[in-house]
Amino acid sequence: MKRKSSLSRRDMIRKGVTGAAGFMIVPRHVLGKGYTPPSDQLGIAAIGAGGKGRSDIINAWHEGKNKVVALCDIDTSQCKDTRKKFSDAKFYADFRKMLDELDGEIDAVTISTPDHTHAIAALTAMSMGKHVYVQKPLTHNIAEARSLTEAARKHKVVSQMGNQGASNPGQEQMVKWFDDDLIGPVRSVQVWTNRPVWPQGIPVPTGKVPLPDTISEANWDLFIGPAKMVDYHPLYHPFKWRGWWNFGTGALGDMGCHLIDPPFRVLQLGYPTEVECSVGQVFTQDWVPEYIPEGCPPSSRTEIKFPATANNPVEMKMTWHDGGLRPFHPDLIPANDFLGEEGSANGVLMIGEKGIMTCGTYGRNPQIYFNNGDKIGMAEDFESANPNAGENEYGHQLSWTEACKAGFGSDEHKALTSSFDYAGPLTETVLMGNLAIRSYMLGKKGNSSRGNLNFPGRKRLIWDGNAMKITNFEEANQFVSREYRKGWEI
Repeated sequence: MKRKSSLSRRDMIRKGVTGAAGFMIVPRHVLGKGYTPPSDQLGIAAIGAGGKGRSDIINAWHEGKNKVVALCDIDTSQCKDTRKKFSDAKFYADFRKMLDELDGEIDAVTISTPDHTHAIAALTAMSMGKHVYVQKPLTHNIAEARSLTEAARKHKVVSQMGNQGASNPGQEQMVKWFDDDLIGPVRSVQVWTNRPVWPQGIPVPTGKVPLPDTISEANWDLFIGPAKMVDYHPLYHPFKWRGWWNFGTGALGDMGCHLIDPPFRVLQLGYPTEVECSVGQVFTQDWVPEYIPEGCPPSSRTEIKFPATANNPVEMKMTWHDGGLRPFHPDLIPANDFLGEEGSANGVLMIGEKGIMTCGTYGRNPQIYFNNGDKIGMAEDFESANPNAGENEYGHQLSWTEACKAGFGSDEHKALTSSFDYAGPLTETVLMGNLAIRSYMLGKKGNSSRGNLNFPGRKRLIWDGNAMKITNFEEANQFVSREYRKGWEI
């Protein structure tokens, strides 16, 4: 049976009319200051309504500027506060059922689930003409990111990834500085995070743990979605799923879309050409490191190479550090100055011929240290001049909802800071690091001092971005996509 389309309803929102024959819209001055008539409201639903999903749907709702039609979550304990706030919204555990039953009421969805279900939820919604806001990282693997980028164009929907720092005026300031040639061409970028701040590099959970009362067997099956079926364990849900490849994308996936975003945007980077990594080891017995390919490592360092671009006319190498590792102070930065953000826990250094541009998470605290010893920070009036100054998360969700109302291809849509045309390639770059990490951890039986395992993927990998393929180690290409559980194929 052909699905009914909500396209006509979105047209009504843009044109300011309703579907009721002969119904006249009451002027706003009659309704009262701050009141948004239903004809101007976007019907939104949340897929994943707890944790980050709560702030995403609240910011998209924007104090009643839009209407929250439905909430979807597999765990009633995680979303109880959101359900209380939006008590009129219908509640579902299965997003597919929600989208099918409320097709005519839902214009757009926020997707704030674990990484492994981002793609299936977003592709389902987009195929039905729904605008989508998807938490970072956009997807679990590179092939999914490419699919979402193409699907947003195909279905002509307005998209945005949840890397809210993209809308921070600090990033706009850094773009202006670079375009004004303040630091010159950049050959080296250093990026780092203190993540993981959840268990990682630990053995796979064993033993059967009863499901909590707030999750049914059917809902645990929904949590697993396209992933390989495993029994429930508190080391998987909630939050700790980030450290397991079955569900998450580790420290790099969690923070890469925030921290790699500034150099990706400033330097106008495209597909990388090479990647190489090393990871931290864990020893519980002498001489033989633990081998846990199912889990992300406790720490990693990854180097990604980019070709020259029109904006940055030299080759550039980006080095990522996580697990508490970070770069050392460059000579230009005084010994007592923190790196990136206060405490130096997370940050970015763009090292140019004339100086070093630096910032913290979300593009905060942008600064330049010049070769002559001078230093500048963000202009005092730069942030206040931003149209979303004072909005939650820099108006990242609000801008998306306004663009949804204006429509695909509108000026509001083109002004979004992380639509999938941008967020897709950024996510592919982030996940390129994970492809290298998983290849590095790929063990094969053999004679070696590492528990009789050989590791053929511990090499520099050459990447063909257009073809989405590693050209010098075929086994690495298994990590470009994944095996999908029956019924959840993409």
